[in-house]
Amino acid sequence: MPRTRFDALPVALALAIALVAWPAVGSTSTWLTLTFAGLAMGMIVFIAASGLTLVFGLMDVLNFGHSLFIALGAYVASSVFGAMLGWTSVPSMGPNVAAVGVAVFAAMALCGVAGLGFERVIVRPVYGQHLKQILVTIGGAIVGEELIKVVWGPQQIPLPLPEALRGSVLVGPAAVERFRLVAVVVGLVVLAGLLYTLNRTKIGLLIRAGVQDREMVESLGYRIRRLFVGVLAAGSALAGLGGALWGMNQQIVTPQIGGTVNVLLFIVIIIGGLGSTLGCLVGALLVGLLSNYVGFLAPKLAMFSSIGLMVAVLVWRPQGLYPVANR
Repeated sequence: MPRTRFDALPVALALAIALVAWPAVGSTSTWLTLTFAGLAMGMIVFIAASGLTLVFGLMDVLNFGHSLFIALGAYVASSVFGAMLGWTSVPSMGPNVAAVGVAVFAAMALCGVAGLGFERVIVRPVYGQHLKQILVTIGGAIVGEELIKVVWGPQQIPLPLPEALRGSVLVGPAAVERFRLVAVVVGLVVLAGLLYTLNRTKIGLLIRAGVQDREMVESLGYRIRRLFVGVLAAGSALAGLGGALWGMNQQIVTPQIGGTVNVLLFIVIIIGGLGSTLGCLVGALLVGLLSNYVGFLAPKLAMFSSIGLMVAVLVWRPQGLYPVANR
């Protein structure tokens, strides 16, 4: 089959936004700092949105309960940091990174298990029924948020960064926060893992084949339902990872943190093309960059910048930047 030509226009759009913002910001060092901050924010949003993209793109499930796993991941990370205070309070990179690794692993594991239960109880009865999926997953998210309040309480919980990840480093003339560099690296690892799994492994091949022709794959002896359940669990785990990183970035956790981030996630996947991993990445970077530039230049418009970007992209490309075939 002939290879499809890579569409570079969406990537060029991100570069164009950055270049237009440069003279508007005025200072090169400030512009670089905002750019790095936007890239880091975009990567964190991508990590959280990649799970939602995975579930919708492969399973055709509109999971509005994704916000529950984001909040759960953030709270689990706060509990782990509280239990490992001796590791996070010392100015040593080794113990600090180990504490972050344990917190992230715990958040992903618990959210993955919770995703299995969420699929069995809430999602499974409404496969193929989008309206019911929206209603029941929103209800599940509300119930889950109340359960979080029962366990951790309704008040805000601080989530301070480990000592060695605080502060900034100089990258040329720009001051870049250490944690944001970590977020970019984690985002790139998640992107590489997703692309490799979906395009280069047998599991990815079976999942994509099951989306196209489920009956044929099942007739070959493969249990597509189990694969799809695994996809939802993986998406929930990625939401937990994104929630843990978002909580570290904000350094405070509230029960409503998932709902706040969920709005950005749906904007990102709509911009990206509803199910496209690459589109999700580019959309997240666009949202992250524009939010930081607008927040610096016109703070009162920062809340509407993402929605305005979504409207502009849909006017340009109604199906998103990288629309998934046959959707």
